[in-house]
Amino acid sequence: MDELIQDIAHLGHVELLTPKPEESLWYFTDLLGMQKVHAEGQSVYLRGYGDYAATSLKLTESNAPGVGHISWRATSNQALERRVAAIEEAGLGVGWTNGDFGHGRSYRFRDHDGHDLEIYFQEEKYDPPDELRSTLKNMPMKYPTHGVGVRKTDHVAVLCEDVGRNREFAENTLGLRLREQVVYEEGTREIGSWMSACNVHHELAYVVDVKGGHGRLHHLSFWVNERSEVLRAADILSENGIFIEAGPAMHNNSQAFYLYSYEPGGNRVEVYTSGFFVLAPDFDPIVWDEKSRGKGVYWGGALPQSFLDYATPDIADASSGGDEDDVPPFSPR
Repeated sequence: MDELIQDIAHLGHVELLTPKPEESLWYFTDLLGMQKVHAEGQSVYLRGYGDYAATSLKLTESNAPGVGHISWRATSNQALERRVAAIEEAGLGVGWTNGDFGHGRSYRFRDHDGHDLEIYFQEEKYDPPDELRSTLKNMPMKYPTHGVGVRKTDHVAVLCEDVGRNREFAENTLGLRLREQVVYEEGTREIGSWMSACNVHHELAYVVDVKGGHGRLHHLSFWVNERSEVLRAADILSENGIFIEAGPAMHNNSQAFYLYSYEPGGNRVEVYTSGFFVLAPDFDPIVWDEKSRGKGVYWGGALPQSFLDYATPDIADASSGGDEDDVPPFSPR
């Protein structure tokens, strides 16, 4: 077994793009129960009540939905420099920035499919105002009194043309560890790979883009404590006119309990819990084929065709005549 690269601590934050900034902000604050902590330019910065960092979600106004950038926190300044050297050697570096709200200088780069990423170390810890300070000393802020009450940003799933090439980059250059794979056609076609830098099941997933696009987002996921909170999320979203695409149900891959909906800007958002943790340093990745994978559901309703076809920004089918960045007709507008 090769020596593990342990220079990345965890997923930092994710920037989500939306053409409907006010409606999207309402979804994340009023319905999911996230807290707005800062606004600057065309962006607002949000956090879940269990996030220890000042922010974990950057919501930015844009012409089309999608992912702006995905951010990773290094374990130290020295680890940051090591990963930057590896990224530059791979020829995928963009350059240094002076940082953003909540974190210090960062290094921007791209994966082989064109997704924008960054890595940083210096981070601002969340210091709640007195009215939001929890009576639990080990809780960053009070449990929210409204909405779903998502605890933290959990993972991001993106689409790509070549899963294997992007997975190898994430493993060999960033040091993410492979947890599970879906491989079809007698082990010759890699459909999806789920990876993490820490002990959670996955923080990043690469899945093949069936429409041949590049740099697209499949979904952004938020963690809640238990299954009953996923069921509560279904009630809250339904009561407020949010289309639920799939769930509540249980995945076979990851063993997670889930609910997928679309926020008003058109991005797919998952409310997620359970799953399994990986503590063994020599964990053997789980590989699923066509037969064992099935519909990707352990129990519950089958995932709909839109789960395979739709991502942001959308790519209209040639037969539809729709605009490239249209949200699905069943998504709230």
